[in-house]
Parts: sequence; C-alpha cells; structure tokens
Amino acid sequence: MRLTFRRRAVPPDRTAETVPPDPDHPPSSTEGSRERGDDGGHALRRPSKLHAFNRYEIKYLMPSTAVSALRTELAGRLDFDRNGVSGSYGVWSVYYDTRDLRFYWEKIEGLKFRRKLRIRHYGDRSSVDDDTPVYVEIKQRVNRVTQKRRIALPYHLARDLCDRRVMVEHDPSQRAFLEEVLELASGLDLRPVAMTGYQREAFIGRDADAGLRVTVDQRIRGRDRDFHLGADAENRLIVPARLAVMEFKANERVPYWLTDLAAELNMSVVRISKYCQGVEAFGRAPRSIFHVPDDHPAGAPVPAFSEREA
Repeated sequence: MRLTFRRRAVPPDRTAETVPPDPDHPPSSTEGSRERGDDGGHALRRPSKLHAFNRYEIKYLMPSTAVSALRTELAGRLDFDRNGVSGSYGVWSVYYDTRDLRFYWEKIEGLKFRRKLRIRHYGDRSSVDDDTPVYVEIKQRVNRVTQKRRIALPYHLARDLCDRRVMVEHDPSQRAFLEEVLELASGLDLRPVAMTGYQREAFIGRDADAGLRVTVDQRIRGRDRDFHLGADAENRLIVPARLAVMEFKANERVPYWLTDLAAELNMSVVRISKYCQGVEAFGRAPRSIFHVPDDHPAGAPVPAFSEREA
C-alpha cells in the first residue's frame, strides 16, 4: 500500500545551463511553473530555461535521540546523497520579506498560493566570499505542491540582484526569472529579515523509491542581523537542540514503509517553517500556534496542517 498524491502534468526539463549541484534536488527533477492572474498575488512569468522543481513535502518533528535509529533504517533502503560527507552538509539561507512581513503572514495564514525569496548556500559558510556560487531562489506553494525555481550566481551578483536591485549579467534564457526577482524585490520593497542554518542529512530513493528524498535537519539556528552569509556573527538555536525536523519530498507518492516508520518513531506531521520559526524566535512577530517553543517536550505533538492546506 502506498500513500498516493495526484500530480499535475508538467513539461519536460529544458535546462541546459551549467550550475553547481543543488543537494536538495537531483538533476532528474522536472521543470514547471504556474501562473496566477487573480488579485491574490503577482502574475508569474514562465522562464524558458530555468532549474525548477515540483515536490510534495511532508514534515515531521522528532526527538534528536531517534535520529540514529532513523538513519539506520533509511540507510538500509535509500542511498546517501552524493553531496557532503555521508550525505551530510550545511544549509544556510537569507530570507527576504516586506516591512510588514507579507510572506511570513501568507505562510501563517495558509494561503493556497504563496511565495518567498531567499539566497541559499550549501556547505561551510565561513568560506563564503564574493565569488562563492549561491542560489537565488523563489520557493512557492500552489495548493499542495511546493515548487522551487532558482539560478546559481556568484554571491556578489546575487546581492546586486536582491539587495541593490540591479539587473546582473545573465544568459538570455534566465531573464524572465531575474526580472521576476527584481519585480518582487523592488515592487514589494523586500529586505533581508532572517537567516537560518542547519546541518542536513539527506537520502535519495532507488529502484521502486526513485524520486523520493528524505532529509533530517538538526542544530537549526539563525539570526536577525548581519545577513552576509560569510559574516563571523553569532547564531542561536531557533528550534531546541533536542528536536530534529524530518521531511519527505516526493514527486508522486510516499512508500508505506516510510509512513509506517514515522508512526513507529512516534512522529506527527507538523506545519513548521524554519523562516517563520526564526521570525518568531527573534520577536519580529507574535509566536503563532505553529511555533515550537524552547520547552517543547521531545515527542510531544504540535499543531499540524490547517484545513486550508490539507
């Protein structure tokens, strides 16, 4: 038995440009985008050539003490991600939002369509300089499908685009996406709001589980200032160290053995956003019912998805 999701057809990947590997998405992922023409958001332009991924994502909160048992089970059925050491690597992100935190509130309110802009780096942040390749990403949710579109740029060009709001040198096929980033940054007066970082262990499916990806994030921390990725700045935990976040990312279905494993380890589906958690942890917004408090007992449930996201 498998938990099956309906999936809209998407056009085949037409990506041709060479970019650094993205640990969160294997090269076989498909390309897609959606257009929204109603008053709830800005119309999306469809890039002609862009790395883009459609995924169903399910998140679980689990005790860190259970990670070892989980790792053993996953390693027996899945392959380690080829990036990092035994599938482990750092993930650092700078999130952009409006003065009144529009993207934050869209997430909290569970809007069917929402977006957020971020710059992301994989690996050791202490080595980041102007020439380090990073990703400029628009991550969006359309109903139950999570879509991520991104391009790789040297860090100084990514900052030119998102912070200084100037067009950067680009392949003609990337222009539509870059213009969308500029439209978001300029039209909504976006600025860096939060930075998050964590250590990720990633596993990828094989054979019958091809297309499946499982990630486990620990030591989830962040800061609300000094937003240069390479800054020697202090970060603090935004999720208690005794907790980890496990996420299933599937193109179409999650295998029964994985949902059974989550149940055996006493995990519950949760609606947690590392960005929102950071915003609330640093007092930028009142703590929502989805916030994981510092005294949250390991293994205790937290509010799950609202009806609007189910």
